[in-house]
Amino acid sequence: MKDKKKITIWERYLTKEIGIEFKACLYFFAILFFYCVYRMTGGIFEASMLHMGEMILTCYAIGYIQVYLLWNFDEAERMGIKECLGILLCTCIYCLVSFIGNWFDRKLIPTLLLAVYLIVCYICVFVIYRSKRRIDDKKLNEDLRLFQTKHKKE
Repeated sequence: MKDKKKITIWERYLTKEIGIEFKACLYFFAILFFYCVYRMTGGIFEASMLHMGEMILTCYAIGYIQVYLLWNFDEAERMGIKECLGILLCTCIYCLVSFIGNWFDRKLIPTLLLAVYLIVCYICVFVIYRSKRRIDDKKLNEDLRLFQTKHKKE
């Protein structure tokens, strides 16, 4: 009989896909916000649908790269050399696509500002994931303590 408490291959896959979906939405929003601020500072109050399509596709592609090829670095336990290299690689890919896709009129300064902004975003996401894991650990330990106390009384 199969152990019902074990995580199946499907559940592992689904967990990764949900993580990729979340990352794509998170980074898309961050990039879109930067893009809109750039456009508004230039007096333009419309956004290109083509640019937004390129942004979301890039976010999904990089999400898959992060999860399946780059050790899911923004969810790592600590920020080491490997994680920093992942951040730099993904940031470079975003900047390259933004330059090729003409998101910032192929201007170097906005592209470099995007790079700095994305690095800050990656660091913030890293800190948020680490904090969430620690909070979840505390909650699980408290639940375990309550469970043990309850069963000792019985």
